[in-house]
Amino acid sequence: MTNIDLDVKVKFLQGFSNKTRVQILECLKENEKTVSQIVHEVEATQSSISQHLSCLRECGLIVSRQEGKYVYYKIRNEKIGSLLSMFDEVLLDIQQNISSCNSHFI
Repeated sequence: MTNIDLDVKVKFLQGFSNKTRVQILECLKENEKTVSQIVHEVEATQSSISQHLSCLRECGLIVSRQEGKYVYYKIRNEKIGSLLSMFDEVLLDIQQNISSCNSHFI
């Protein structure tokens, strides 16, 4: 087992701690998209989407490529897509608990 710094792990998990970032990741789960496609699907402002895309890219969760005047974004690798699917599987079991949780960190 790899020894990963706990602070790095927490920072990684914070990438998933914002609704808009999770919406973007879900939007990109199936295929790559342009900013305008993401803005349309997530229903947020272009400014907000651009800031979150920058954060996700800097953290290594997504990658981008330029094609002509368009920039396409996609999830970095299959493992991140699998992680999003795993979140869904776990949440199916505990969504009732999460919904009723009143802890300060949620």
